[in-house]
Amino acid sequence: MSEVTQILDAIGRGDAHASEQLLPVIYQELRHLAAKMLAEESAGQTLEATALVHEAYVRLVDAEAEPKWNHRGHFFAAAAESMRRILVEKARRKQRVKHGGEHHRVEIDDERLVCSVPADQILALDEALERFDQEEPEKAQLVKLRFFAGLSIEEAAEALGISRATASRHWTYARAWLHDAISAD
Repeated sequence: MSEVTQILDAIGRGDAHASEQLLPVIYQELRHLAAKMLAEESAGQTLEATALVHEAYVRLVDAEAEPKWNHRGHFFAAAAESMRRILVEKARRKQRVKHGGEHHRVEIDDERLVCSVPADQILALDEALERFDQEEPEKAQLVKLRFFAGLSIEEAAEALGISRATASRHWTYARAWLHDAISAD
């Protein structure tokens, strides 16, 4: 049993000090995942990987929520879901008129431009993903791990406890399903 799994078991048993031990052990992995996700965001992004990790971690180890993680992969799946929700909330907030939703940012420094996913596309993906999750929960979880947590197909397969070949088939199917759903909207 890995150190992360042991700490997660302790948290599940109600050990108040276990959540303090968890962050130092998983921080670098979560930060790496967050950095991958934020690399997909626009160059004017104000949310940093550190802030995303901390916000996701606070949501994950909320004392009142009584988290029940079975293993390391389950925890990272929950972390990916938490990060996805944070990014979706941020995208929705950015689209509100009160927060400049009607204005479009123009970057001056071309070298800092990165490939980005516009907020409206994240919202469309989120809506389609919610529908997909109702029909195909395991495949939807794979999409969340790949797109929002930035995991490779191998890492996502390991986190879900499925073979690489199955993950690859699920990924192909999920992309086609989501493409059709988003295109239909």
